[in-house]
Amino acid sequence: MNKNSKLHLIEGARCKSCGLCVAACPKETLGIGSELNQQGYAFVVQVAPEKCVKCNICRIVCPDVAIGVIEANQ
Repeated sequence: MNKNSKLHLIEGARCKSCGLCVAACPKETLGIGSELNQQGYAFVVQVAPEKCVKCNICRIVCPDVAIGVIEANQ
């Protein structure tokens, strides 16, 4: 990752795999993963974090407040 990468802060335990954030992302940075949370849902994962433009649309559309974007300075 580059010096100022954007990372999705995903609370997998809260995610119900509705896919709203995946569908709303203009840069297609998210996808439904294969790992299940304690509720039995396959939660959202980053598939292309380098494409993220930090628009936070994912956070806005998530009904479970399970995702957002942060800056990762390395």
